[in-house]
Amino acid sequence: MNRVLGIFLILLFTVSCKNSNNTEKRVAIAKAGDEVLYLDQIPKLIFPGTSKADSTVIVQNYINKWAKKELMFMKAEENLSPELKADIDNQLEEARANLVIYQYQRQMILERMDTLLTDSEMENYYSANEKSFLLNSNIVKALFIKLPVETPNIDKIKTLARSNEQNDLQQLEAICYQFAEKFDDFDEAWVPLDRISVELPEEINNEENFLRRTTFFESSDSTWLYFVTIRDYRLRSTLAPYEYVKDDIKRILWNSRRIEFIQSLENGIYNDALKENKFKIFNN
Repeated sequence: MNRVLGIFLILLFTVSCKNSNNTEKRVAIAKAGDEVLYLDQIPKLIFPGTSKADSTVIVQNYINKWAKKELMFMKAEENLSPELKADIDNQLEEARANLVIYQYQRQMILERMDTLLTDSEMENYYSANEKSFLLNSNIVKALFIKLPVETPNIDKIKTLARSNEQNDLQQLEAICYQFAEKFDDFDEAWVPLDRISVELPEEINNEENFLRRTTFFESSDSTWLYFVTIRDYRLRSTLAPYEYVKDDIKRILWNSRRIEFIQSLENGIYNDALKENKFKIFNN
């Protein structure tokens, strides 16, 4: 076997150095029952720098794995009942039909479906379905800073973090770029409070009360200082801000449009088949 594998490795390296040529005679590597494994079916297993011994093991393992699969398949084919074979054939036919239909639907969606959703459509859906957009968690617009305890000018950083002035925030960002382990304003978007609280060394016991009474929060441990500035908040069970659920609305409307398009496509094909006598129901 090792001698055969050695020859195979020589062939593999030789073929890999040539341009592929479909007219070349295929080189057989192994045989399991009536199935033959050819050189051109072997994936590129050997990388430059791999030793001959390691290459031999890699190739032998691949051939053994291939042989076990083929032999198991042949044994199964010989011993499965006709009923199970028929069931497998039906499943394969159903799976192929579903895959072909899916790809055709996808192609038609890409070619023909109007995928543009306007802000007006999304805002109207939001207004008409407010009860569907109640928050299940507390969300905030916030700034989170994590600094080493030895950071200089901490009082200045606190003052800047409390400010809403653009110049102050730019100055704060420049300082934090130099010293901070983490500085995040979350692109000024709404985020769940949990996303911030998980970073803190202590648990926030009552998030609602915390948000009602807190605009700036600071905490520390032996290594780090933590600052949180709350710019705005919304409590759970209240209406989510439109911008927070905008992407969800877009997915809902797009999916609804997709379903309508597919139903229209199916009905159109069905009706065309009736007109062209491609579909009949026989009354026996």
